[in-house]
Amino acid sequence: MSDFDLLVLGSGPGGQRAAIAAAKLGRRVAIVDRRNMIGGVCINTGTIPSKTLREAVLYLTGLSQRELYGQSYRVKEDITVADLGMRTQHVIGREIDVIRSQLARNHITVLSGTGRFLDPHTVGVASVVGDSEREQKVTADKIVIATGTRPARPDTVAFDDKTIIDSDGIIHMERVPETMVVVGAGVIGIEYASMFAALGTKVTVVERRERMLEFADLEIIEALKYHLRDLAVTFRFRESVESVERRNGGTLTVLESGKRIPADTVMYSAGRQGMTDELALEAAGLSADRRGRIKVDGHYRTEVEHIYAVGDVIGFPALAATSMEQGRLAAHHACDEPVHAMDELQPIGIYTIPEISFVGRTEDELTEAKVPFEVGVSRYRELARGQIIGDSYGMLKLLVSPEDRSLLGVHVFGTGATELVHIGQTVMGCGGTVDYLVNAVFNYPTLAESYKVAALDAMNKMRQIARLSE
Repeated sequence: MSDFDLLVLGSGPGGQRAAIAAAKLGRRVAIVDRRNMIGGVCINTGTIPSKTLREAVLYLTGLSQRELYGQSYRVKEDITVADLGMRTQHVIGREIDVIRSQLARNHITVLSGTGRFLDPHTVGVASVVGDSEREQKVTADKIVIATGTRPARPDTVAFDDKTIIDSDGIIHMERVPETMVVVGAGVIGIEYASMFAALGTKVTVVERRERMLEFADLEIIEALKYHLRDLAVTFRFRESVESVERRNGGTLTVLESGKRIPADTVMYSAGRQGMTDELALEAAGLSADRRGRIKVDGHYRTEVEHIYAVGDVIGFPALAATSMEQGRLAAHHACDEPVHAMDELQPIGIYTIPEISFVGRTEDELTEAKVPFEVGVSRYRELARGQIIGDSYGMLKLLVSPEDRSLLGVHVFGTGATELVHIGQTVMGCGGTVDYLVNAVFNYPTLAESYKVAALDAMNKMRQIARLSE
C-alpha cells in the first residue's frame, strides 16, 4: 500500500488546489515544498509581492490622486525600498499563514524539502537537518507536478542580483534606482517598468519585437504606451541587447544597433524556465522541453498515466488563476471523480499602471477571422465615479456581434480593470447579449456603469446601420 493516494510536488496555486481538492474527496494527500517556499513562487517572489508592491507604489506616490490635487502631490516625498518592502512582507506573511492553515485544516501532510523521482511511484524528499542532508522516500498512487517556473537567465548575461537582476531580484533591491533598463516588454517587464516609472525612475524598455503585449487590444496598448511615456518611459522597439557591462557601480547596456544606455540597474524579463531540472524526470519515464515544460493532455495527465502536471510548468497561459483551476481539475481526474472541463473564456489581467484586463477576442483577431463586429466605448471621464476617483483616462470597450448581439470581447483600461472585466465575462459565459447591459440598472456612481454606456454606444451604432440598410 502506498504512503499516500496523491502526492503533490510544489505548493503554489496549482499545487495547493490539487492537494485540497483531493483531500476534500477523502484521499490521503501530501504536498512537498521547501520550508521557505510555502505558497510557491506566486506568494514568495512573483504574483503577490509584485501586486503588493504596485499597491504600495500607487499609495505612496499619490499617483492616482494627482488629477485632483496637482502633479506635485505625493503621500511620501522620499520613498525607500524599506517603505515598499514593509507592506510586501506583511502580505506575504499573512498569505503563508492562510495557506498553512488551509493545508492543516484539510489534514494534508506537508513534507519540507525538495522532491525528485526515484521511480514512477516513489519520490525522494531531500531536506537539511542540522549540518546534514537526509532523504525521505515517499510512495503515492498518483502524483501531481506543480513545481512552477523561475525567471529565465540568458547565459550571456552576468547577473549579480544587485545591478543586473531578474524579476525575483526586485524585492531584494537595496534602493530605488534613478535609472533602469528593462529588457523585454512582456507582462512582467511592463508591469515593473510602470511601477518604477511611477516612483520617478527613468525607465528604458528594450524589446526586440515591433510592439509590446501583442495578444492585447491595440487601442488599449497604445493608451498604455501614451501614459507610460507621460511617466518618462522610453521605448526601444525592434532592438536587441548585445551586451550588459558593469561600470562604476552602474551598468552600460549596448544594443545591436550600436546604442548605449547607461543605467543604475538592468532588469531582465526574458520569459520563464520550468523548474523541472532537479526532479529527475527520467526516473519516472518523463521528459521536459528546453524551457523545462512538461507536455500534458486535456486532463493534465502526462505521458505516464498516473502522473499529472499543472500550472506554469506546463506553459501557456501560466496564470495563477488558471493554475488553480488546473490543479482542481487534475485532482478530480486523478481521483476518478467527474468534473467539468475548464471554460475556454478566461480573463487576462495585466497589473501595469494603469491596469489592463480583457476577455474574449480582440479587434485584430475578429478582423483577421472576417467576423463582423461593432464597437461600444465608455470613457471614465464621462462617468461621475471617474471624476470622483480622479481617473480621466480609463475606458471600457465592448465588441458586439451585429448578427446576434452577443459580446465577442470586453477590454478595460484604467482603475479597477481587473475587477470590472468579470461582469463582461459573466454575461459572455451565460450567453447573454448587449441587450442585457442596455436594460440593466447599475449602482450610481460606479465604474460598472461603463458597461451600460458602452452597450448603448454599440446599440446606437447598430441601429444607425440597420436604418441605412432598410
